[in-house]
Amino acid sequence: MSPVFAHGHLRLYLLVLLADHPMHGYEVIQALGDRFGGTYVPSAGTVYPRLAKLEEEGLVTKSADGRKTVYAITPAGRAELDARADEIAAVENGVNDSVKSLADGVRASVGAAMRSLRADLAASAQAPRGQTADEPVDVPSEGARALRDVEMALSSFRQQVRADLRRRATRGTLTGDTVTRLRDGLEALRKSL
Repeated sequence: MSPVFAHGHLRLYLLVLLADHPMHGYEVIQALGDRFGGTYVPSAGTVYPRLAKLEEEGLVTKSADGRKTVYAITPAGRAELDARADEIAAVENGVNDSVKSLADGVRASVGAAMRSLRADLAASAQAPRGQTADEPVDVPSEGARALRDVEMALSSFRQQVRADLRRRATRGTLTGDTVTRLRDGLEALRKSL
């Protein structure tokens, strides 16, 4: 899987989050997790060193609030955001692409797990009473196993292509030519089978 943030973009995104209001570190981690719909939650080891670096650079300050350390953006941090406004839009697009890609990956994983569960349940239902599906009496035929493998491969392919095409559509690079090539390629593959 590709990284969620391009080099240096998490640093910039932390400033974007803190521009809304001051937060303690755990709130920053939660805000990132919420932004990614729970598909990506950065570790404390990812966030706190970057917050410390932003503080060293004078872009954020930290203050104690009881047992919590609260981070707030400084005027220099806001100036950095203003100076890099165009880059922030690219970061947001990258975050949107990452969310879609991560969600597609989760969807494909869940789909594969569900297919495997259905196959196990079907095999269990076919086993004689008192015998488990793991015992070799009612092992599915080679054709049934091959069909299951093909269905999983097709589903995985579909999810990957779908994610790639969504990213291209988001970027405005998906054209009718791409759709035609995909259709023609799939038809040629179907005929070859």
